[in-house]
Amino acid sequence: MKNRLKVARAEMDFTQEELAKRIGVSRQSINAIESGRYVPSTVLALKMALVFGKPVEEIFMLDEND
Repeated sequence: MKNRLKVARAEMDFTQEELAKRIGVSRQSINAIESGRYVPSTVLALKMALVFGKPVEEIFMLDEND
């Protein structure tokens, strides 16, 4: 799964730590999601979408292999 999490975070001027605190995960989790090492749960993806005020589809996209 591809994501635009780093871009969305930069648009809001959030650090990884700030985003992590807002959604209740570790900074390492945010880093792993941004780098594609971890695919977030549906609940976590929805929380991120709410924080950014965007639809989930603007942050996460299916990859060709998904």
